Amino acid sequence: MATVDFAIGIGGEAGQGIATPGDILARIFARRGLNLNAYNAYQSIIRGGHTFLTIRASDGPARSMGDKLDVLIPLNQDTMDRHLKLLRAGACVLFDVDKIKPGAVAAGVQICPLPMKQLVGTNKLAGNTVAIAATLQMLGVEFKAMEDALERIFKRKGDAVVAENVGIARAGYDYAAANFKAFPVKAPNLGKGNAVLTGNMALAMGGIAAGVKFYAAYPMSPSTGVLMYMASHARQLGIMVRQVEDEIGVMNMVIGAAHSGCRSMCATSGGGFALMTEAIGMAGMIETPTVCIDVQRAGPATGVPTKTEQGDLWQVLGAGQGDFPRIIVAPTDQLDAFKTIPELFNLCDKYQCPGLVLTDLLISEGTASVDPKELNFKPKIDRGELILPNGNGDANPFGGANDNAYLRYKLTESGISPRAVPGVPGHIHVAATDEHDEDGTLISDEFTNPTKRRLMVEKRARKMETVLAQIAPPKLVGPEHAAVTLVGWGSTEGVIREAVEKLAGEEGIVANQLAIKWIVPFHAEEVTRILSRSKKIIIIENNFSGQFARYLRSETGIAAHGHIRKYDGEPFMPHHIVNAVKEQLIGKTELSVPHHEIHV
Repeated sequence: MATVDFAIGIGGEAGQGIATPGDILARIFARRGLNLNAYNAYQSIIRGGHTFLTIRASDGPARSMGDKLDVLIPLNQDTMDRHLKLLRAGACVLFDVDKIKPGAVAAGVQICPLPMKQLVGTNKLAGNTVAIAATLQMLGVEFKAMEDALERIFKRKGDAVVAENVGIARAGYDYAAANFKAFPVKAPNLGKGNAVLTGNMALAMGGIAAGVKFYAAYPMSPSTGVLMYMASHARQLGIMVRQVEDEIGVMNMVIGAAHSGCRSMCATSGGGFALMTEAIGMAGMIETPTVCIDVQRAGPATGVPTKTEQGDLWQVLGAGQGDFPRIIVAPTDQLDAFKTIPELFNLCDKYQCPGLVLTDLLISEGTASVDPKELNFKPKIDRGELILPNGNGDANPFGGANDNAYLRYKLTESGISPRAVPGVPGHIHVAATDEHDEDGTLISDEFTNPTKRRLMVEKRARKMETVLAQIAPPKLVGPEHAAVTLVGWGSTEGVIREAVEKLAGEEGIVANQLAIKWIVPFHAEEVTRILSRSKKIIIIENNFSGQFARYLRSETGIAAHGHIRKYDGEPFMPHHIVNAVKEQLIGKTELSVPHHEIHV
């Protein structure tokens, strides 16, 4: 049970410097051992618009950005007007008294005007520094933490710049001590340090841990962070990184590298993934393992480039025409994203098929803190039935029609055939996108043999029969006998968990939760067993049409009793789910569509 839990909101126009204050606070809190959850709501413009960063810190789990704010730092009047009513009793708002006027606040909210002109002197850009220093003082954080953060940020600009910013921060810190009441909750130092990472960093780091040596991408928000992280560490880690002219080229290059035996990966968003789908079918046909990440954003077309959604499920399910095996997974948070990539690569290598990762902006551009001990950069690597040049030489341990034949697509009981990389002596074969025989000969080159076609389709399909045994099934979280079971997939896991806790603690409603991570293959029997005992099933997802609800019904025959859907570009907050569950339990509706009260 958390004893410390607070949220800070910083907002203004794009270009006013939201990121640096957020980075300072996140690092300070993480180094004190607090758990973080940060979400930045921003527009797809360089200057102007409205940007709002929420940083939540807790000594317990911080599973979402929460419902309310404890500290508001508006850098312009627009932010003050939009978000002031999110402050709960005991909260405070710190602002430049010369530029911003506060509105009406809830009882117990402390108004903290800062005389910025007096505090910053001639440095007009340092107002953010003053506000952050004042916030830390009110949270009981020693000034040394702020001083260290400023030295880290400005040291490359020289000692004079560092000293100037430290002096300004000191003025803000001391002003808060003399003029404002301390915040009722302190930010304790728990005596341990956590790492801070975004979901895109986690995905890239997961690829590095998995042994990725080739990464290609075309920049597309919100997946670009994976490319940036890979590129910045490429030379150090011996990874070839290529920014390609388009996503068609990206996927084909990734398949080519994987065909040569190199672990290869790419990331994009829904629009870029649409261009990749023909090549993904090629990976299925030539049975080449690749990993492609789809960071979902609001669609269709270019949609809302900087907003989150879970709208690509059916697109990924149907990527590439025809029937062929694929593995689809939707990580639940940043740490899970890191751990999932190596696991997926092992599965793709073993079953020789494409692997598709469904994440979204909420995870990928969201920030979390993790225990560094959880980041295992030496996971188990399983390359499956891969024959490398320094392996078996001229020998063919898998046999064939005769002792000299290498059957790349040998019909096996498991459906998995021996995979030799190009250049291995004695293992010449054809790899092409037409249907083929066991040795790769295209069946349309002789005549379209229906028996061979049927056998090869069935061979590929058999590979999926044993994948389920390799992955963990979903588990019911919470009491088995509950009034309602809340079902979600991917990034909704954390906010649903918090909603379940709020329902029990604040509303007296007993709920449990089923979070789905592995989409294909699907644990239909396990999910059916769990949900068949549920009194009321409500499915929660960030899309309009209920894409997962349709998929669940197609796989299990189970139709949910209720739905909570959000498709305004912003993620769920706990109270959205709590309020919707309450109205559905009394029979008011079967479909709840929460909306953000504050237009971010």
